[in-house]
Amino acid sequence: MFLWRLPQAACLVLVCVSLTLGYEDDIEVNYGDSYYNEITEGEPLEQYIKYVQYIDNINNLDQCLPNATATPAPGPCKATDMTKWDKLFSMLENSQMRENMLLQFSDDIIKVELGSLRGEMLRFVAQYGGACGVAVETAGRRMSMQMEARLRESMEHLRQDRSTDAVNSAGNSHQEKLLQQLLTEVRTQAIQLIKLENICLSNPEAKGENLQQEVASAEMLVAVVTELAKTRAVLELALKSAQQRHLPAGCETALLFPMRSRRIFSSVTPDLPLSLSSFTVCLWAKPVSVSNRTVLFSYGTKRNPYEIQLLLSGTRALFTVGGEAHLVEARGVVKGGGVWTHLCGAWSSEQGIASLWADGHRVAFTPGVAEGHMLPDGGSLQLGQEKNDGGVSGGSGGSGSQMPGFEGGFDAKLAFAGKMTGVNMWDRVLTEEEISQLALQDGEGCEQRGNVVGWGLTEIVPHGGAQFIN
Repeated sequence: MFLWRLPQAACLVLVCVSLTLGYEDDIEVNYGDSYYNEITEGEPLEQYIKYVQYIDNINNLDQCLPNATATPAPGPCKATDMTKWDKLFSMLENSQMRENMLLQFSDDIIKVELGSLRGEMLRFVAQYGGACGVAVETAGRRMSMQMEARLRESMEHLRQDRSTDAVNSAGNSHQEKLLQQLLTEVRTQAIQLIKLENICLSNPEAKGENLQQEVASAEMLVAVVTELAKTRAVLELALKSAQQRHLPAGCETALLFPMRSRRIFSSVTPDLPLSLSSFTVCLWAKPVSVSNRTVLFSYGTKRNPYEIQLLLSGTRALFTVGGEAHLVEARGVVKGGGVWTHLCGAWSSEQGIASLWADGHRVAFTPGVAEGHMLPDGGSLQLGQEKNDGGVSGGSGGSGSQMPGFEGGFDAKLAFAGKMTGVNMWDRVLTEEEISQLALQDGEGCEQRGNVVGWGLTEIVPHGGAQFIN
């Protein structure tokens, strides 16, 4: 009986040993995080492994311990294949291997791409860095040269006007000092740009090694360009101030009307009689302020004080011939802020065509204005006022007997305050090209003088505080 039970006990011991070894192997394995590979979500991996081992061991035990009535097994105990165990290990190993492969592959790709990008950037900087720096510096030098030329030009204009009065000379000296400082600053910036260019071009073969130096030079260049922009802004303000002071169109003198007053005006004695069937009158004006009705140019007789009028009203310009009923109006043509404006009024008795021009552009055109009318001679021609009583004050038929300070017929509300120059009158209608040339502020319009009234040639007498200035 004992001998018959001995093989069964040995088989049982072997099974127990195998279970113990299998369990210890399971404890030593550490696969980190769990992975989803045909395992029910939420079931712990260790419990699932133990459950599979338990089922397999039970099956093996049933085969190794048959019933007592059965005959003993002729051969050794054969355990069944642990298919679920093999599958589990295979899935886990495959998942871990795939993860490691993906991580390694991603790491390799990142390293290769970063290395390639770094190489491309170094080649780009080595090839084009110096050229870009030279281009920017060349542009900066060109800007500095242009500003220096403008400064010299402005200083030349200022030196030509040193013959003005004491107040103007003091302002001129201050502007000249300011421009001289700006010119010195521009020259300093130009020298710095040349030094930077020489540094960038001194060693073209070592551009890759001196990348940090080039970056520092680029930052310095940006700072220089910023300073040049500030200098340019200051220069533009100085030039604007100088242009406001200078007379337009090459005129050497101007009439100053210091304030609105019925005593302040200028009388004009024309060179030809004003019995005209067509004419063009042009002038430059820089008003200090404009009322609802400000007179620039006026010609009238005792019968009709409003034969010719060139007026300002706010930002509008008005032109009348033969009376206020014949009006030509243009809006938004008068500039504020002490800016010179060129105005022309042209009229022809044939078809009564009247046109108004501002800064060389026709801004208003009206037919049927005093059609067939002929201007009468013997009236008075004034600048900066109108004489609405028809008195004579230096007109073509008068003797110029208007006494200084004479106030009759003048209204202070109509008076012009500001500067006026380039007053000319022709006995014909000028062409568009002629008017455009007269309106060029940097041109020589003052050299084109009218045959009826010519600026600088025709007698113009200031009254009541009006005066000629340079």
